[in-house]
Amino acid sequence: MAARLSGVSPVLEVPFTADGEIDVDSFAHLAHHVLGTGVGSVLFPAFASEFYKLTDDERETLSAELYRVATDHPAVTVIGSVPDHATRVAVARATRAVEAGAGAVNVLPPYLAGPPAAAVLAHCEAVLAAVAPTPVIIQYAPVQTGSSLDVAAFARLRAAHPNLAAVKVESNPPGRLIAALAALDDPIPAFVGYAGLQMIDAHRRGAVGVQPGCSFVELYLAIWDALEAGDDERAAILHGRLLPWLSYWMQGVELIVAAEKEISVRRGLISTAHCRAPAWRLDAVELAAVDLFCATFSDELGVHP
Repeated sequence: MAARLSGVSPVLEVPFTADGEIDVDSFAHLAHHVLGTGVGSVLFPAFASEFYKLTDDERETLSAELYRVATDHPAVTVIGSVPDHATRVAVARATRAVEAGAGAVNVLPPYLAGPPAAAVLAHCEAVLAAVAPTPVIIQYAPVQTGSSLDVAAFARLRAAHPNLAAVKVESNPPGRLIAALAALDDPIPAFVGYAGLQMIDAHRRGAVGVQPGCSFVELYLAIWDALEAGDDERAAILHGRLLPWLSYWMQGVELIVAAEKEISVRRGLISTAHCRAPAWRLDAVELAAVDLFCATFSDELGVHP
């Protein structure tokens, strides 16, 4: 599978039943929808997938289902996420993902208990070497993890491992790091994450794509298409319409996950908005905001309350 690592690359959420079991049928339905929207790739499992609340067996079951669904969407690359902290486990997980059908691998560098920078680099190098020549994206998420990596470290990794295909940048703000990566002698492409809050500035500074959640991916596609077409005014208008909700929801990972699941339920993409505890429970005001979001974007999302 040729990797398409640019444009909109959503993270798939994990549907649960009302009693908290993984809902494989809903996940397959969601995956079919998202992969059919025109995205170039999807990422799973990441923070928006609540990966840290899944057992190993559940992660493997859902990943296998995604690879099965992806056979019906050969133009879309599945990026297998490797958020495991132990290098040995991460290498094994990445290798299995490629063997199962992943066209690329996303590495969340280890951060628990403050590992030294040299150990973090060694971890990334081990995964890069294990799956070469499969493309690898390294996630730079200092807000969530306090990353010890910097531009010089990414440049060294790229020089030693040409399959370092991109960096997912989730710093606040992300633009300067994206520009610095693009300015290297051997430029490293960058995706902007963090729900695309800064995707317009990121595109201006050279980002090749955005990795948001998946419940309203059509809106991100419309914004990105406008940016790529040079229609900055239309992109700014569309993005500006999103910002009131994004700026509130991105106060926390659990908050935006809960909100996006409510949107997915209203769109008929998943069966319940259940999040495994501990989780953010939307109150009446926050639920009303989700309803207003769906009404505001009813034409774009096909939601007609």
